[in-house]
Amino acid sequence: MVKKMIEFTKLSADELSGLLEDAAKNWLAHDGIWFRCVEEEFGLATAMRLDAKAWAQFAQTEAKRIMKRHKIEQGSGVAGLAKALQYRMYALINEQEILQTSQSSLTFRMKTCRVQEARKRKDLPDFACREVGLVEFGTFAKTIDPRFEIRCLSCPPQVVIGDCWCAWEFSLP
Repeated sequence: MVKKMIEFTKLSADELSGLLEDAAKNWLAHDGIWFRCVEEEFGLATAMRLDAKAWAQFAQTEAKRIMKRHKIEQGSGVAGLAKALQYRMYALINEQEILQTSQSSLTFRMKTCRVQEARKRKDLPDFACREVGLVEFGTFAKTIDPRFEIRCLSCPPQVVIGDCWCAWEFSLP
């Protein structure tokens, strides 16, 4: 017997929000489990290299889907990126802050991070995500507008801003 899928149109806003939050948590848990399995089998250097490769592909796919769904044009600059960042999977489970610092730049700050907080709970060191973040956030931004330049302001292992896990600057030349 085939069960009928959930009829999403009959769910309340709270139920739909909860489903989205659970999906985002599951997505991130899968990413972490995948990484740890690769690290155990092949070592940290290989896990980091493959993680960056996977995030580059995922970030581009995610950006394209967000652009399509929310009618964000390629080349839409700071306004397009600011809008798109609000719809990333992270936005459902991490506290984020987007600050437009000028017409040609914005700063994105990850105030809470489920990955880092999970590592703390397990007594693991901070995940040194700076290099992978440059690939991931850079690819996402350049998919929105290829002119973007990205600069890491703070991120493990070089944390220089104390009230967030990471901070990134996106600017147009």
